[in-house]
Amino acid sequence: MDALDLARWQFGVTTVYHFLFVPLTIGLGVFVAGLQTAWHRTGKDHYLTLTKFFGKLFLINFAMGVVTGIVQEFQFGMNWSEYSTFVGDVFGAALALEALLAFFMESTFLGLWIFGWDRLPKRLHLAAIWAAAIGSNISAYFILAANAWMKHPVGYEVVNGRARMTDLWAVLTNPTALVQIPHVVAAAFVVAGGFILAVSGYRILRERGVAAVGRRTAAAAVAVGDAAVPPRRRTDMWRTSLRGALVMTALAGVVVAGTGDLSGQLLHEQQPMKLAAAEGLARDTAGASFTIVPGVEVPGLLSLLSAHDPGATVQGIEDIQRRYEEQFGPADYTPNLPVIFWSFRVMFGFGMVTVGLSVLGLWLTRKRRGPSRGRTAAPVPSWFARACVLALPLPVAAIIAGWLLSEIGRQPWTVQGELLTAASVSPGVGLTEVAISLALFTVLYGVLAVAEAVLLVRHVKAGPEMPPAPRDPAVASDSDTDSGAAPLAPTLMY
Repeated sequence: MDALDLARWQFGVTTVYHFLFVPLTIGLGVFVAGLQTAWHRTGKDHYLTLTKFFGKLFLINFAMGVVTGIVQEFQFGMNWSEYSTFVGDVFGAALALEALLAFFMESTFLGLWIFGWDRLPKRLHLAAIWAAAIGSNISAYFILAANAWMKHPVGYEVVNGRARMTDLWAVLTNPTALVQIPHVVAAAFVVAGGFILAVSGYRILRERGVAAVGRRTAAAAVAVGDAAVPPRRRTDMWRTSLRGALVMTALAGVVVAGTGDLSGQLLHEQQPMKLAAAEGLARDTAGASFTIVPGVEVPGLLSLLSAHDPGATVQGIEDIQRRYEEQFGPADYTPNLPVIFWSFRVMFGFGMVTVGLSVLGLWLTRKRRGPSRGRTAAPVPSWFARACVLALPLPVAAIIAGWLLSEIGRQPWTVQGELLTAASVSPGVGLTEVAISLALFTVLYGVLAVAEAVLLVRHVKAGPEMPPAPRDPAVASDSDTDSGAAPLAPTLMY
């Protein structure tokens, strides 16, 4: 093992850890904005309660994402100086736009939203959370556009060993970027949807007092301020958030599937080695089969997925290796085959299960015709709520597996066809220095992971601060009516 290996491990560990927070930030921001919009339009208290509850989860996640994201930039200069030298003129514009436009927009309006409760007009306050949510998605656009350039470099020329950008518009509208961006962003909404489903399912089970989740004592109910709120009212509120997450996850799943199909076609044209490695295809094959799991194959499916033609020829690993040696010189151009093969199946399988769960949930909780006229909302089955809780790791594992497939599948290149990973590492960094920083980052990120988990779990278990239940004036006591005390109202400040 040398400095290159440890540098790759360090970048992989820190990137995957940071990537845990990015999808939640992207999806939760829009979800919270949607909840506040519903409150603004209807005036119903349960939308406000959900806005504040999921808003705090969003803020916890956003803060952790910012902290872990800063480390990424330092690594470019510390361990990957040769890479930074080569791509700096191209990445500089995209990352500057991300920081100066998207991130500043996101953080500024998020600050206005946090401290603007009861201070800003309702419409302006609502606009602030939407601006923050949109800023998160714009930030993702620029980051993913820069990443797509590494897979399919366009709009540049190499001058004195450095890539010099000649067309910013070509970089931002790279065909690979235009497919990758909606694919990753939609996958982020699936992850956020899975998270909201798990939280909502947990709260539904808790309100019902299901033994598998745990019963609240009366003291705990008073502590969270909802002892006077009927359990049915609380359960209906969590049904609302669960239904919203089901819709978001199902719609995002459709986008993921559509853009995933386009991604397969781009791999067939631009990164044939990654496509061959994902299937373990050794030689060029017409009508290539797709392996579901080892021993179970569907004839012609890989050709159909990659070229929309069941008889199309898909390039194989050994033949691509030979062509690359002829084009770029002797080297091993094959990525880690087991990682790529199984990453694709984890991504596809877990993603399908998550989206399938959302579709099933929409069916189970649909409105049904009751004994009287009209349609009534079906309650959430306890077994389904429990399934939502247990399914929480699936979309997270799916999106991480997809990221591993995307990045490890590009190896041994950092910039496809231009810069090898072995030539990207800093020449002055030794094994000891990288080992020390890797150990420090691993310990630090472990502590941050514990802190994040504790904060999220504590907030979810505590639940939201519920507004008091409406009181029947016919049964109000004289002391209540004569005291002149103002009715309790939910606080609007965090």
